[in-house]
Amino acid sequence: MKKILQYFPNLTAEQIDLFTKFMPLFMDWNNQINMVSRKDIDNLEVRHVLHSLSIAKFMAFNPGATVMDLGTGGGFPGIPLAILFPETKFVLIDGRGKKIMVVKKVIEELGLKNVEAIHGRAEETKMQCDFVVTRAVASMDKIFNWTRRHLKNKHTHIYPNGIIALKGGNIKAEMKEVSGKPYWEMVAITDYFKEHEFSEKKIVYLQK
Repeated sequence: MKKILQYFPNLTAEQIDLFTKFMPLFMDWNNQINMVSRKDIDNLEVRHVLHSLSIAKFMAFNPGATVMDLGTGGGFPGIPLAILFPETKFVLIDGRGKKIMVVKKVIEELGLKNVEAIHGRAEETKMQCDFVVTRAVASMDKIFNWTRRHLKNKHTHIYPNGIIALKGGNIKAEMKEVSGKPYWEMVAITDYFKEHEFSEKKIVYLQK
C-alpha cells in the first residue's frame, strides 16, 4: 500500500481496506491459476496496481459513467480503477475463461458492487460505454476496430469518449495503422509516477 498511498493520499478508509485485501487475495489466486508471471507477482503493487491507476491520473471518471476493460486478464486495470471510482460502473471482458472465473471470485470476495466480469469478446457484446480502458492487449488499430461502436455519442467528461490504453513500444507506428486517423495523444506515465518500471510506459488516448 505504500506506493498507492504515496500517489493517492486522499483514499477513504474503505478504499484503503479494499486495496489492502485485494493484493494478497490476488496473490493467493495467482498461486492456483497463473494470472501474471511469477517474477511480477513480487512487485504486484507497482507493476500491476499502480500501473492500472495511472489512468486515474489522466482521467477522473464521473459517477454514473460506464467503462469497459478490454482484455482484463487478471482484472487490470479494471479492479483497481473500480476501487478508486466506486460510483462508476466497470465491465471487465476477457476471452479466457479461467481468468474471468478468478476475476469474478475476486470481485465477489471484495464485495465490489460496481464491477461486472464477462467471459467473451468485445465484438460480441452490445454494451455502450463512455470509455474503453485496456492494457497491452493488441495494437491500437485492432483495439479501435473492436470497440469504437461501443462508445456512446454523448460526452460527459473533460475528454470526449474514447479509448485509454496502457502501452509500450512504437506507439507512433501503431497509430499510423488506425483507420480514419482520429485524434489521439500520448502521455508518459513518468509524468505521474517516478518508478523506473514506467520509464518506457505510456498512456494513449484515442478519441472515438
